[in-house]
Amino acid sequence: MQHADASETGATHRFGHVAIVGRPNVGKSTLLNRLLGQKLSITAGKPQTTRHSILGILSEAEMQIAFIDTPGLHRGQFAKINKLMNQQALGALEEADHVIMVIEALKFTDEDNYVLERLKNVSCPVSLLVNKVDQAKQRDALLPFLESIKNKRLFKHVWLISARSGSGIPSMKRELTQDIPFGLSVYPEDEITDRNARFLAAEFVREQLVRLLGQELPYATTVEIERFQEEGNLTRINAIIWVERDGQKAIVVGEAGSMLKKVGTNARLNLEKLLGTKVFLELWVKVKASWSNDDQALKRFGY
Repeated sequence: MQHADASETGATHRFGHVAIVGRPNVGKSTLLNRLLGQKLSITAGKPQTTRHSILGILSEAEMQIAFIDTPGLHRGQFAKINKLMNQQALGALEEADHVIMVIEALKFTDEDNYVLERLKNVSCPVSLLVNKVDQAKQRDALLPFLESIKNKRLFKHVWLISARSGSGIPSMKRELTQDIPFGLSVYPEDEITDRNARFLAAEFVREQLVRLLGQELPYATTVEIERFQEEGNLTRINAIIWVERDGQKAIVVGEAGSMLKKVGTNARLNLEKLLGTKVFLELWVKVKASWSNDDQALKRFGY
């Protein structure tokens, strides 16, 4: 992206877009939430939790950075939803002033290599962020591991952090800010995302499905908000959880509706924190065969 040079404007304020990319489940969304100081992206410790690119806006006195949290880049899955997720992640690279490639400490897979290949022609600076260093049991293996990765391409910075605990984040943020172009803020200072509350409500419900259903989770679930109505200090939300088969519906509903109730309760509590209101949340589960491979359905569900 093009920004005015400081010498032309006399400005000291910085603004830029930073794309956060990596394979699934390396902690990109946890990193974004840590950088913003609040929960915006959903997290679940499961691959493909993030399905949409989300803009998280960090505004401070001398800078504004628009972080783009992207779906995990992956190969070998050919449903249309998988292709769309990869397209979103790669599209973020086109508007970035800086790219952060996130990997997991002591773990570099074929999918990490796949991400690295996609970054070959990126013209802006690319930094490597090694996450989960607090979980690395063989600390003496970290240095040789880093050397092997640094041989693969030239990185502007290499940061070792723990997104979960926040370790290493302050110094990483300082160094990143120095590389952001000079320019005026683009977004209002009190805005943390370009996504609306309806979108976030659907994501918070889907987060609970991923977390609570674990390995049983039908990946072919998505959430559609039918009603989102604000009435003073009350927000009424009606949502449909879509699955692809009747057997998946039974899993999501649970015995005597127990699982659906748990999903609703947890999502409601998180939404009340986010929205600052009381939330009345009603959930239904419906079946739409092969929605994840259906162009019209994907468009309807916001992909």
